[in-house]
Amino acid sequence: MATLQKQFEQAQADVQDLTERPDNDTLLEMYSFYKQATDGDVTGDRPGPFDFKARAKYDAWADRKGMSKDVAMKAYVKLVNHLKSK
Repeated sequence: MATLQKQFEQAQADVQDLTERPDNDTLLEMYSFYKQATDGDVTGDRPGPFDFKARAKYDAWADRKGMSKDVAMKAYVKLVNHLKSK
């Protein structure tokens, strides 16, 4: 069985080969797991109310605050594998 890091790296590559673009909520979920796995807890100030995209990304990542990097990696891999199976 591949290490978690290898599975995570493979999932990152697999995202590029998805046949269908995920909906925005799923993209935000993937983003938040990815950022939590690679950078840890969210940092910086929350974007202003008129920067909708940046604010949504920030909020999605902030929802993962306190989640360990390993748990975030596992969740990212699971989500990507689910999308690949569709």
